[in-house]
Amino acid sequence: MDFLANAGIMVFIWLALVILFVVVELFTLDLTSIWFAAGALVAGLVAMFSGPFWAQALAFVVVTAVLLASTRKIAKRHLDNKIEKTNSESLIGKTSFVIEEVNNVASTGKIRIGDVEWTARAVNETEVIPVNTKIVIREIRGVKCMVEPAQEHAE
Repeated sequence: MDFLANAGIMVFIWLALVILFVVVELFTLDLTSIWFAAGALVAGLVAMFSGPFWAQALAFVVVTAVLLASTRKIAKRHLDNKIEKTNSESLIGKTSFVIEEVNNVASTGKIRIGDVEWTARAVNETEVIPVNTKIVIREIRGVKCMVEPAQEHAE
């Protein structure tokens, strides 16, 4: 274990950086610093075997860059596939029909999507949308669908 004493303070600095990067990764869970922790670990190994500082720094940069370039996209793709739209987010852009006149002034309006009735309000505050009008959902505000007639946006 005498080689550890001769390796100098750099081994401990690299070890501290490994711990720092791992702790940052644990708090962010965003795959931003784990690659730096691996680079610091390899640089610490180079320092442990009495490698010069330039070799330690080069090992850190090369290992970090290679890991970032080769695995970050793959890892992000596997982590991000669990993100799904909520029920309300998936409604934006869908069409439906008015089942109760939409009148913001009178605070009335309902639409049906599948088997579910939703409270509806017109995007244009002064517009009244009659029953059986085809509408497009533009936004969700709380529990209300903000709608406008579909024919205004025919493409």
